[in-house]
Amino acid sequence: MKRTQILSSLLLLPLSAVAQSVPPNVVIILADDLGYGDLGCYGAKNVETPHVDRLAGQGIRFMQAHAVAATSTPSRYSLLTGEYSWRRPDTDIAKGNAKMIINPWQYTLADLFHHAGYRTGAIGKWHLGLGEETGKQDWNAPLPCGLQDIGFDYHYIMAATADRVPCVFIENGFVANYDPEAPIQVSYEKNFPGEPTGKDNPELLYNLKSCKNHGHNHSIVNGIGRIGYMKGGGKALWKDENIADSIAEHAVRFIEENRDRPFFLYLCTNDIHVPRFPHDRFRGKNKMGLRGDAIAQFDWTVGRVMDALQEMGLDDNTLVLLTSDNGPVVNDGYEDRAEELLNGHSPAGPLRGNKYSAFEGGTRVPLIVRWPRGVKGGKDSQTLVSQIDFLASFGEMLGAKLPKGSAFDSQPHFGNLLGNEQNARPYVVEQSLSHVLSVRTPEWKYIEPSDGGAFMQLEKVETGNAPAPQLYDMRSDSGERENLAEKHPQVVYELQSILRRERNKRK
Repeated sequence: MKRTQILSSLLLLPLSAVAQSVPPNVVIILADDLGYGDLGCYGAKNVETPHVDRLAGQGIRFMQAHAVAATSTPSRYSLLTGEYSWRRPDTDIAKGNAKMIINPWQYTLADLFHHAGYRTGAIGKWHLGLGEETGKQDWNAPLPCGLQDIGFDYHYIMAATADRVPCVFIENGFVANYDPEAPIQVSYEKNFPGEPTGKDNPELLYNLKSCKNHGHNHSIVNGIGRIGYMKGGGKALWKDENIADSIAEHAVRFIEENRDRPFFLYLCTNDIHVPRFPHDRFRGKNKMGLRGDAIAQFDWTVGRVMDALQEMGLDDNTLVLLTSDNGPVVNDGYEDRAEELLNGHSPAGPLRGNKYSAFEGGTRVPLIVRWPRGVKGGKDSQTLVSQIDFLASFGEMLGAKLPKGSAFDSQPHFGNLLGNEQNARPYVVEQSLSHVLSVRTPEWKYIEPSDGGAFMQLEKVETGNAPAPQLYDMRSDSGERENLAEKHPQVVYELQSILRRERNKRK
């Protein structure tokens, strides 16, 4: 679709805020493991986030925004495809050598913008697999199946997360800064002969030590133990303290190179996910230690991107969404004293549960929307919104017709994102680590029964699992402390019926 066609589509929309002479650029800033209570504008203690707070003051702060899942891979899958991840059995937390989880024939958020004439880019954490077959990638050659097949014109990504190998960036399907003298091998089954591990060689963990029994004690890269085994990499291996700078630099470069055309940027930071090892500029500046320093580093990245937009004259007509892939986790595999140094800070705010959990702390996340040309700033919204609706909502913005069967669970609620409608989603379905599903309405939260354990001992996280149905009144009990299932059997039945119908839906 040509630029003139985009303009025509926008002008035909009833949403007056979208009727602009130039279509907005769109930047989604997706933080990793950032909790509902981790930002100053959401009531954080012991950490300052001035750049994010300024963004909120100039835009809309959503108080009832939800990721689709309490873990990374399924959450990101749903955001990009508009399909609940639990409809597929292969969307659990991905290994670093997982195959592409989004199929090339699936319609994605990137496809939507690409077909509308936007330049599309993905920068930062990916964690949705690469290549055609798990464990069979040749990391020393161009990957034959990647982001270019699902709508992205450019990508500079981490294959998975910083705690998983391979510890290299991938740029347009090939290892960035590839070192031919150090060919790369990756395995999640066994170590390579002669390669040290965190388990056998803890003396080599000079930057960050791994906790026992967490699995972050396989290959050692940059003095930090990882999940999985890796050999080689040489000059291509990242240094954790430089990851944020590299992500920010490539994001600014993408914006600069596309300043004269509409662009969509999917910008995924890594900072708050373990291993937390921020740059020296941020080290020792926060009373919460490395996790607090990492939040400050994330805030710096936001400021860097916003400054670039302003310097290039793109600030007024760029729609920025800032959110997180799931809730927070504090103790998650490394000896960084994150739990010990909280000092009264609550990463999930007033919510119960954390990352991995069926409780609100697992899936209710910050969401800030800023667009000076189309959004009146300085507002809060209590409207129930979900990342599952991003695809259909931006389709509504562009006046696009989505292919039949695509974005199966996504609904158009662009007016909600602009703050000029309060047409709350009637419900969202959410998924915990243990595959327990919940139904969240504006008033109620229902968690289906499960035989799983109630507590994750290593991570010190409540799972939300219980053998009996759980029902919480979210209008008065954000901490989900009083189970009202026995008092309101009709409500339980109605929400169970929603879940049953959703499970039985077919494309």
